[in-house]
Amino acid sequence: MEIVCLDLEGVLVPEIWIEFSRATGIPEFARTTRDEPDYDKLMHYRIDLLAKHGLGLAEIQSVISRIDPMEGAREFLDALRERTQVAILSDTFAEFAKPLMKKLGWPTLLCNTLVATPEGKVTGYKMRCAKSKLATVRAFQSCGLDTIAAGDSFNDLEMIRASRAGFLFRSTDVIKAANPDLPAFETYAELLSAITSALG
Repeated sequence: MEIVCLDLEGVLVPEIWIEFSRATGIPEFARTTRDEPDYDKLMHYRIDLLAKHGLGLAEIQSVISRIDPMEGAREFLDALRERTQVAILSDTFAEFAKPLMKKLGWPTLLCNTLVATPEGKVTGYKMRCAKSKLATVRAFQSCGLDTIAAGDSFNDLEMIRASRAGFLFRSTDVIKAANPDLPAFETYAELLSAITSALG
């Protein structure tokens, strides 16, 4: 039996922090895991920026409520779930995800949690587990499941390479050039076809 493991941001929905950057007019928030492979460094950078500008959870959630999935994402996900089990493995946070999951038809999501004060000031974050995407793929495999994975960022590479089949989707030129052996796709039709073929 197989399970497909997908990244969320950049694959099914726009990058939340990029959308937040646009909404606030603060370009520094646009830095993502496509740019910075060290997730802890990236998150502390974001938390410091939030504090500097007096922004918190309420402002981020307000932006998220207006974000829609990428065009064709819901249809792609529905078609994939007809064929096999799907889990979304994301470094986003439970405090961000609910409106997006509703728009995607409530798929299974495994993600992290934020630490915030009662007033909504973000002070930290808690990872679900160390190297959460790789650890989850390994856990699925330990249960007898073959994994197929797709993502777009540095933090997706471990789960992609650990899986029986793995793909880049709408990734950066830098990541694609550094991983020329990984099939890279730009459309949901291409990705669905590749995953379907890998399912056998």
